[in-house]
Amino acid sequence: MTKQNKSKWVALLVFTMIAALLVTACSGNGGGGNKGSATKKPASASDGKSTSELKPHKLTLVYPGSPQKDEAVVEEALNKLLTEKINATIDLMPIDWGAWDDKINLMIAGRDVVDIIFTAQWNGHANNVAKGAFIPLGDLLEQYGQGIKEGLDPAFLEGAKINGKNYGVPTNKELASAGGIVYRKDVADELGIDMSKVKEPKDLDAVYAVVKEKRPDLVPLYTTGAVFNAHYFGNYDFLGDSTIPGAILKDESGTTVMPVEDSERYKAFLQLARGFYNKGYINADAATTQVASADAWNAGKVFSTVEPMKPGKDAEIASAAGIPGKTAQIIMTEKTVATSETAGSMLGISSTSTNPERAMMFINLLHTDKAINNLLNFGIEGTHYTRNGEIISPTEKTGDYSPGSAWMFGSQFLNYVWNTEAPDKWEQFKQFNEGAISSPALGFVFDSEPVKSEVGALANVIRQFQKAVETGSVDPEQGLKEYRQALKDAGIDKVIAEKQKQFDAFLASK
Repeated sequence: MTKQNKSKWVALLVFTMIAALLVTACSGNGGGGNKGSATKKPASASDGKSTSELKPHKLTLVYPGSPQKDEAVVEEALNKLLTEKINATIDLMPIDWGAWDDKINLMIAGRDVVDIIFTAQWNGHANNVAKGAFIPLGDLLEQYGQGIKEGLDPAFLEGAKINGKNYGVPTNKELASAGGIVYRKDVADELGIDMSKVKEPKDLDAVYAVVKEKRPDLVPLYTTGAVFNAHYFGNYDFLGDSTIPGAILKDESGTTVMPVEDSERYKAFLQLARGFYNKGYINADAATTQVASADAWNAGKVFSTVEPMKPGKDAEIASAAGIPGKTAQIIMTEKTVATSETAGSMLGISSTSTNPERAMMFINLLHTDKAINNLLNFGIEGTHYTRNGEIISPTEKTGDYSPGSAWMFGSQFLNYVWNTEAPDKWEQFKQFNEGAISSPALGFVFDSEPVKSEVGALANVIRQFQKAVETGSVDPEQGLKEYRQALKDAGIDKVIAEKQKQFDAFLASK
């Protein structure tokens, strides 16, 4: 087999594996797609070494989220288990969502010594890989991540690769993507609003008008950016990293890469957001606020938010906000799947880590050890929740540790299910994946190395203009004109051309 033919065969295999996941991935405990991770015997210290052979090590885990009142208590409980398993302790380092982008960029640029960092394609993963923020994980996965490899469908790891290497371990969760809203069902019922009439974003106008008039204490639509132009709502496939301009539409068959800012879909959503903003439906500080939507929900200020959809998204938000049973959700877009979904939530090992081996052991435990996984996600049984089998119920102390971050860590198929959620939640995940539209770019990841200077310049432009334009905070015609010109000056045409060149080669190899 020639080298060229071998490359084509490998690309075809990766594409086939990812496409097959639509049928087989993400089943419930013990299901086919999950490959039995929920019942797998937890891995030993290092799949070979005993705990006594390992020197003590303190791990750091950096992720976006609100610091929790009982964080220290949960850390102490985690440390007892981790010391026994891998002779390690953990320092949880949540960073508020509103400050995440700036702080993580400073942390990476400053070469701060940390071990594990949350990363995702929509949060600059490929760009940060190009900066040297993460180490390749192939050897570590092979030696210390066998539980991950056994429990995670191969398509996740294959689809998350950059230049043939994994720089993050994907969370085992839903694969299909869709956009919609989560809203306060109790408020809608109180005001007599028939939410069954809401099918698409423009239908929300009448709803928000009532909420604004009769419940002025609530923000009808709370956002910190993008609104309906979020990648999961606009169904934009940015070919591996949504922070790098240039995309195709996941729900269409076209293969021409273009700036989404030039698309009619993008412009229509800008006009809608501007109308909502001018009517006072969107929070006035949407372009500048540091208050994440989760914190706004917790404060009781929100009627609705635009969200990436999955079964039980509304219940997850309600539980984290301490309002169980008071929310509902509406899916408004086609379900799609792209390579980006395989890398939509990952844990990467920092290139500054002083013990990458122990970091991988910890990530492996999050994929295999039910006690450690649920302790990190939900706190201490009997304190922060009570449990009946796989079903958990809140206590008076639930609010003291409720990070709402289960989709970030390990395997969600190990997670307990709240009593306000559907008992068959994980089976619903499997069904959600079925019937999703495959992006024409499924299996492709853009390599930004040839245009890394332009990517850096474009990141500054995006930081300056994007939120103001997409939240409706400025006039869309003038704001978009200035934004597009700044993108052009920063080299977007060169980046688009490079994306198209690589994408065309990928399509030809198929």
